[in-house]
Amino acid sequence: MSQLDSLRHHSLVVADTGDLSAIRRYKPQDATTNPSLILKAFELPDYQPLIDTELAALRAQSGGRQAQAEQAVDRLAVAMGSEIARVVPGRVSTEVAARLSFDEEASVRKAHELIEYYDQRGVGRDRVLIKLASTWEGIRAAERLEREGIQCNLTLLFSDAQAQACFDAGVFLVSPFVGRVTDWYKKETGQKYSSEEDPGVQFVSGVCQRVNQGGYDTVVMGASFRTTGQVLALTGCPRLTISPALLEELAGTQGEVTRAIAEEGGQGARPAPIGEPEFRWGHNQNAMANEKLAEGIRRFAEDQAHLEALIAERLSSSH
Repeated sequence: MSQLDSLRHHSLVVADTGDLSAIRRYKPQDATTNPSLILKAFELPDYQPLIDTELAALRAQSGGRQAQAEQAVDRLAVAMGSEIARVVPGRVSTEVAARLSFDEEASVRKAHELIEYYDQRGVGRDRVLIKLASTWEGIRAAERLEREGIQCNLTLLFSDAQAQACFDAGVFLVSPFVGRVTDWYKKETGQKYSSEEDPGVQFVSGVCQRVNQGGYDTVVMGASFRTTGQVLALTGCPRLTISPALLEELAGTQGEVTRAIAEEGGQGARPAPIGEPEFRWGHNQNAMANEKLAEGIRRFAEDQAHLEALIAERLSSSH
């Protein structure tokens, strides 16, 4: 048995990619995308006919190229997500633009647009997770969307304050990051960490423990892995979103893996819901979380802008 097959006995495996060929190869339950992954997928042969069709439809509409490019990013993300939904049995995550991370109202409106685009393609909201950054505004937007039956995936999660606010808001799923946490500590300390001592692994393990102890319904999905060692150290985390390169390594390595995250325990006393001042203070006190959240939002916004520029260029071409 491969490590990947063994891992599936303990955790639901999600593909962290927009690459259809990789998704078909590794047969994950779900798939997650973000602006960086959509940017990579934009150049893949599988998607070129779909991209050409979408851009041709947009060219026929009135409006400036920049406005069309911004709309095209959303429509392409949904078009790609719809193709992925035909391959995976579960959910596909689609991200609200990073530039809206501090705008609750705009985030809710954008989520409604994405769900409407999916509906036009025959993909129901039960197959989609709206992905939002774990800012205070993003979490408030998610709380409203969840009440409407639109389930959310809260990403760029690096602090206990972010996690607790997500639990309080009743969000469907959180994606605490592993690799980016560890990257920060390696840079700060110059140390190398074993899988057991890995700061990112310890952080995500702690998020799982808080969910279990509080009896929250929120699903924890470990994300942003750098090594298979990090993945295996979180065996038993309800979901793990893994890149194709690491999926290939796990599939090619024989051996049984053992559960590292305890199964759900008895519900303990829940802390009082965290308010905005406590959230902002708690997050502020974590230098790593502060830096990585801001950096993550900037990077996703940069990739979105790059994608919009590529689309504007293609819209202006003759084909």
